[in-house]
Amino acid sequence: MISLIAFVVGAVWGGYVGRKRGGNLLDILQYAVAHGILFALLSVVAYVLAGRMNWI
Repeated sequence: MISLIAFVVGAVWGGYVGRKRGGNLLDILQYAVAHGILFALLSVVAYVLAGRMNWI
């Protein structure tokens, strides 16, 4: 669930960045997907590290 929320947040952020840089629709979608995947991956890594350190 955390990674899904992180993906959505990253996709919104990526769409914003793509639009700010003046990209067309496909550029904006590429930024959104790339940022979404990155945020989801970072959240999974953070969740695993927190579990290994007994924080959760």
